[in-house]
Amino acid sequence: MASLTVRNLDDDVKQKLRVRAASKGRSMEAEVRIILSDAIEENIEERGFGTALRELFAPLGGIELDIPPRDDMDPDTSIFDE
Repeated sequence: MASLTVRNLDDDVKQKLRVRAASKGRSMEAEVRIILSDAIEENIEERGFGTALRELFAPLGGIELDIPPRDDMDPDTSIFDE
């Protein structure tokens, strides 16, 4: 099994983690293992690829595309006509 050290953890986060673990009758270490395992499973199983990409790039902002209305298209013309 691997070990992980978390440095510079905010004191408030540590206190809340301690309280959360105690309320469930666990050690802080056991609580962190459960939190990390649950977070990984959620990300893998519940999100689709498109959702993961959107969440990854959302902080960069987005763009608006001008999509022409369908009414402007000639119904007798097909893009597949040769």
